[in-house]
Amino acid sequence: MWLEEAEEIFKGYLPYYVLIFLPIFIIISPVNPVAASHEFPVYRMQHFDLQGSAHGCRSASVNLEARSLLGWSTSRHCVVAKIQDLTIDHFRNIKARAGALLVILPENFSELSNDDKQHLLVLEDAMLATQDIMIPVYFSLWTPELSSIVTEVTETVGDDKSKSATEAMVNSIAANGYQIVVNPRSPNPKTDIKLSTLQGVLVGQSHDGKTQTIAIVAHYDSFGVAPDLSFGADSNGSGVAIMLELVRLFSTLYSDSKTRGKYNIVFLLTGGGKLNYQGSKKWLEDQLDTLDGAIIQEASYVMCLDTLAAGDSLYMHVSKPPKDGAPANLFFKALKVSSDRYPSVTVDGVHKKINLADDILAWEHERFSIRRLSAFTLSTLKSHKDSLRGTILDTRESVNLDRLVQNTQVIAEALASQIYNVSAGEVFGKSLKVEQSSLEAWIDYLSSQPRAAQILCQKDNPVVAFLRETFTKYLRDVKVSYAVPDKRDPDFMFYDVTKSVMNVYR
Repeated sequence: MWLEEAEEIFKGYLPYYVLIFLPIFIIISPVNPVAASHEFPVYRMQHFDLQGSAHGCRSASVNLEARSLLGWSTSRHCVVAKIQDLTIDHFRNIKARAGALLVILPENFSELSNDDKQHLLVLEDAMLATQDIMIPVYFSLWTPELSSIVTEVTETVGDDKSKSATEAMVNSIAANGYQIVVNPRSPNPKTDIKLSTLQGVLVGQSHDGKTQTIAIVAHYDSFGVAPDLSFGADSNGSGVAIMLELVRLFSTLYSDSKTRGKYNIVFLLTGGGKLNYQGSKKWLEDQLDTLDGAIIQEASYVMCLDTLAAGDSLYMHVSKPPKDGAPANLFFKALKVSSDRYPSVTVDGVHKKINLADDILAWEHERFSIRRLSAFTLSTLKSHKDSLRGTILDTRESVNLDRLVQNTQVIAEALASQIYNVSAGEVFGKSLKVEQSSLEAWIDYLSSQPRAAQILCQKDNPVVAFLRETFTKYLRDVKVSYAVPDKRDPDFMFYDVTKSVMNVYR
């Protein structure tokens, strides 16, 4: 009742009452505006170009009033929402009409329910598939202080359109409003981008002057909706961990002339795998388009390792099924025999032709298949479209170490049975076997830090340096090559400002 009377008074005398009452409200407010400020780390959404197309959000600076999912209305508002409450429709509406978006992530992803995890996977896919995101989009991990701010914004700031002018004024004065400020430098294209690809060799015994070659490939970078939250423990930390364990095992065998295999084994750790396998593309160009191609030109097959801890089923993805009796076919048969020793493991083949009209390749082996090399990818995922290949949910806690060890044993035994022409299980026994402690050390290190391509693209990145040192310890002829975007027509481009500091003022 009193609001209706006040409405009539305010209509005629609004300026005077504002001058009188607003200072009074400010004076009696228990909040000190300067003291009521908070600082949080925030992580910016992906921002890169690939094959001439822009991906992710294009802006970085924010200086806007915080509003809830239901309380915002204009481009003067930064929408603050928990990831569980944000839907695809919400995101599309916000990116078209709001000023910015702040998404609150749980402190520990392992505490999410399966439904919430699936919701996050679907939302990530939709956000990354959305074009022309001109507003800044940031992510922040849950803290009690940030949770309190979200609660206050949600409870005290409603839809201004449903209120009269007086109710809106009283609400805005009485409520705890928050201003969100993120003030990084403008996102500019990164300079001196170098995606490193590492190569090392174990030299086999020569027969009649010729030695067959097997190449084992894994990309080491990760992907997710925000670069600094992309730890890629399974995709593709597991692929790299298995490769490093194979390096350790076979380097021990090859160090003795009595147990050296009849194959050369080329190990390749590639950069830019999550960006259409740029490292493999550049390495193949260097090898096959120059005089250095002998190492891969006559390869029996190329085995790519990708996401190998997601399940007990192993899938051999091929672009063209190998002929019966071909080396790749023999390895597939050896893989099946090896898997028989582990009741929970199954092995299946998946055939998918390469669509040359697509700009983006499905699996890394397709880079090699295009160059007429026999190649396949081993993965525990049946489809290349599986969301687990690029998500911020892919953390160390999500990796089943026992399953990783088991899949490593199946692959190692199949490879050894082919190289040494023996039955599965005869090579790796008590003295030399897959070590859980080794795999755990590799996966712990790889998943301890984000490995998005734009973070690892400096020439002297510590992760790349660690991988190079590991190669140098076990392998011969270790080399590093670099994929660099063309200055005139780049296949890919990264931008700086992947993270910043957010100040929230009451």
